[in-house]
Amino acid sequence: MQNEAILTLVQWLSPAYPVGAFAYSHGLEWAVEAQDVHNGETLSAWLRNVLCHGAGWCDALFLVAAFRADDPTAVDATARAFAPSVERLKETTLQGAAFARTTGTVWAKPLPALTYPVALGHGARCHDLPLDLTLQMYLQAFMSNLVAAGMRLIPLGQTEGQALIRSLTPLCGAIAADAIDGTLDDLSSTAFMSDISSMKHEQQYSRIFRT
Repeated sequence: MQNEAILTLVQWLSPAYPVGAFAYSHGLEWAVEAQDVHNGETLSAWLRNVLCHGAGWCDALFLVAAFRADDPTAVDATARAFAPSVERLKETTLQGAAFARTTGTVWAKPLPALTYPVALGHGARCHDLPLDLTLQMYLQAFMSNLVAAGMRLIPLGQTEGQALIRSLTPLCGAIAADAIDGTLDDLSSTAFMSDISSMKHEQQYSRIFRT
């Protein structure tokens, strides 16, 4: 059963799963345009900030709360209200709806259209998947997608990009360990430049990512 759970999560969080994660840079595209992020070192610092003090931490808490809730509606409403910009709200709602649609169809167990971390937490509960593994893999997938965006935008070499993913993976585990004991009372976001970048991206003249 553990092997089956791992393989299910690998499929759900694979770049091949049709949630369109590849289309979102989470404001990173503007940060590169503004030269706030311009190499592997600055990308690493940016991602650590987002993971520890921004969407990484908040999404982890939303996922945990959704997993533990009999009804994830209230958690989802909080997740929507916590989105700092129009594009961030679009990012989480569209990915969540795509995840719910695909998962409900393939596993023949309908899921409501929720924000992405809430949909994943609720889906993991419905399919008896372990919370700790779901949380760690979600955070790593979130981080890996942003590294992939950085590889295209900076540009960053593939080997350097993979090394960055490897270096940040233990941080994903540490955040998951803290979040699993947390509640929505622990919500806090102080990744201000990331939030501002997502707002600036709405008016960016030339762009290849949706956010």
